[in-house]
Amino acid sequence: MSKILGNLNTAILIGVLLLVSAMVVFHGDQFGGAYLAPWFVFFHVISGVLWIGLLYYFNLVQIPTMPKVPAELKPGVSKYIAPEALFWFRWAAIATLLTGLIVAHLKGYLIEALTFQDGFKVIGFGMYVGMVMAFNVWVFIWPNQKKALGIVDATPEAKAAAATTAMMFSRTNFILSMPMLYAMVTQMYLAV
Repeated sequence: MSKILGNLNTAILIGVLLLVSAMVVFHGDQFGGAYLAPWFVFFHVISGVLWIGLLYYFNLVQIPTMPKVPAELKPGVSKYIAPEALFWFRWAAIATLLTGLIVAHLKGYLIEALTFQDGFKVIGFGMYVGMVMAFNVWVFIWPNQKKALGIVDATPEAKAAAATTAMMFSRTNFILSMPMLYAMVTQMYLAV
């Protein structure tokens, strides 16, 4: 069992096969246009869990713990763990944003939400906050993390400044995630 589950690619393949099996067993007779919206909702939720999960990992675990890590061990995080986590983090942000917009389009409320029409103000607010957060990931967090982690050349002073900037925007996204998640979860129950 450890040989199978110990390999990430095998575990992903098994998960995808179980997903496809569940899709066929439970909804095989419903594939088509009407099935697209729930399919994209699923991918929106999966990518959102990955994105926000990593955001919480960075803010609740990695950032507070790094000052306590002995200097000789820090390269283990900065050269291996952080770049890999940031890869999944930034692409999950894009996947969450795109699948969310696709869901809103497929369910017929994209324009209503983006223009804050009655009944769609909550989800519209959540969508805009999510867009700001994704923007922060790609425009502020990732470019500054590349400097801070030494992925791109930078002076020690520039690395330190970049680390601070990346942390501030990561913390901003951490704060924004709370009202964003509230808006996403309550839309169907408390539409305004």
